[in-house]
Amino acid sequence: MDGHDADDAKKSTADMTAFDYYHKRLPFSVISVNFCAKFASADGDGARKWNETVFIQSLGVKPRSTRSTSSCSFSTGVNEMIHKLCFNVYHYGVIEGGSGKDFEMEVIKGREVLLFVDELRRKLNSRLHSAGHLLDACMQDVGLGHLEPGKGYHFPDGPFVEYKGTIPQNELQSKQNELVLAANALISRGGKVSAAVLPYEEAAELCGGFLPDYIPKDSTPRVVKLGNSAVCCGGTHVSDISEIISLQVSQIRKRKGVTKVSYTVGS
Repeated sequence: MDGHDADDAKKSTADMTAFDYYHKRLPFSVISVNFCAKFASADGDGARKWNETVFIQSLGVKPRSTRSTSSCSFSTGVNEMIHKLCFNVYHYGVIEGGSGKDFEMEVIKGREVLLFVDELRRKLNSRLHSAGHLLDACMQDVGLGHLEPGKGYHFPDGPFVEYKGTIPQNELQSKQNELVLAANALISRGGKVSAAVLPYEEAAELCGGFLPDYIPKDSTPRVVKLGNSAVCCGGTHVSDISEIISLQVSQIRKRKGVTKVSYTVGS
């Protein structure tokens, strides 16, 4: 690495956006500093980068915690995508209730802004997310350890977890009942939920000896521990399993070698 490369690396590191929820328990707001010029997004909206964020990164458009920013006399609603590229996290949005000026003029470089999310929505999303991982932990307990965890969706409009592999048709109802009993037993018992960013080898050891292929071996994954189970996850979670309150499995379906478990949490 020559002098220019070192300077570029130092600058990139300094410009990294810190995800507050990685280290703090369910943050709902943060005072942040805008430190970049305006970028153009595909739909023409402005993009901003702040030194800290309470928003959740997304590589696609999905329902997340309702999010807003405010600075001095204006406020802006931020659209449903925060895109992470290398060290850069860009916040896309348009001014709502501002002075009518261009987004670039409203949020100038170096200005402090207040980033905040809807507290009730974030708490619900966190309960749903933790409940999804709790189901993963219960699969072994009910004799479904052969199913490999796949895609998950942990939001109010139809949360589910998917697994590679299937359950015999005549066992679907009984396994559904067993999962509900196992999950609610863990919820009643409670247990601390913690998160830590760890070296790859240590993270793999905690997560059963290996990590999914999409996690680079030179990375430092974030591991979330729910009681005695652990999973690599970058999302928000409850601080104790008991905060999930209760869990119901509404349906188990199998299709093309995949088992889909739909669920809800109590209020």
